[in-house]
Amino acid sequence: MKILLAGFGSIGRRHLNNLRALGETDFVLLRSNRSTLPDDEVKDLPVETDVAAALVHKPQAVVISNPTALHLDVAIPAARAGCSLLMEKPVSHNLERVDEFNEALQAGGGRVLVGFQFRFHPGLRKVKAWLDGGEIGAPVSCRVHWGEYLPDWHPWEDYRKGYSARSDLGGGVVHTLSHPLDYQRWFFGNAQTLWADTSSQGGLDMDVEDTAEIGMRFENGVLSSTHLDYVQRPPEHTLKIIGTQGTILWDNASGQARCYNALSGQWQESSLPSGFERNNLFLDEMRHFLDVVRGAAEPVCSLADGLAALKLAEAVHRSAQDGKKILLNGSLEN
Repeated sequence: MKILLAGFGSIGRRHLNNLRALGETDFVLLRSNRSTLPDDEVKDLPVETDVAAALVHKPQAVVISNPTALHLDVAIPAARAGCSLLMEKPVSHNLERVDEFNEALQAGGGRVLVGFQFRFHPGLRKVKAWLDGGEIGAPVSCRVHWGEYLPDWHPWEDYRKGYSARSDLGGGVVHTLSHPLDYQRWFFGNAQTLWADTSSQGGLDMDVEDTAEIGMRFENGVLSSTHLDYVQRPPEHTLKIIGTQGTILWDNASGQARCYNALSGQWQESSLPSGFERNNLFLDEMRHFLDVVRGAAEPVCSLADGLAALKLAEAVHRSAQDGKKILLNGSLEN
């Protein structure tokens, strides 16, 4: 299978290495040559700097891992050409070209997997199974806390030049750490209302928000509180769900998920498989994507899912700007 990789920053490099580990060998690289990473791993690959020239190679699949604000510059022509796409989250930095993207997909007939890799986390998959199985009764409330010091992410480069810290590239903590917006919707369904505020008090010298507090009420009645920040040291990414008959806890640091059932008075625990590491999420995601391209699987995180998360992120910014609660309908539009 010929695969076009758009972008060769840290996530693009990870995807290339995982594709090679899965036995893929036929690649084309589309890049701006602005990456601060060494080029040793791609020195023998054909490289293009123009999307149209890259598509002349007729890839079946495209992995889009360039900065968020540039995603659709690649995705739209690739979709029109009939390619299937793995798109890093979020789908884009706003909703302006979404209709054009959908039209291109319909014309080309390709498929889309959105890269919310936490859907492949064994602990969160166990959380989903416990919820679906009624282990804590009806869910009532959810709290997510994710804080992680941005300058520590890529210590080899100036974090202020990366897309996560730049508004022109679609950065900011809401878009960059939008995984909880996706996995809570995966757990609970569509949101009904959203209210939020953001700030930039972390002293990080950026033109984007570094902290967000987000409240949501889901259509099933669950109340959710989500904290995101670029500031916290040491990092923390935790989840607590309270139900009518118990509580679920998850901690990304250990990967462990725990479930307390009030009827039995017992805790269940789900530990990570032996040898598990963070890259397993991306490796499993890529393995699934190859199955999607071959028609052997349906995307576990579809374009509709990705757009729903993007609309939630946009609602966060709208609520923070206007100081108002946002009323959402089933399609998460105002």
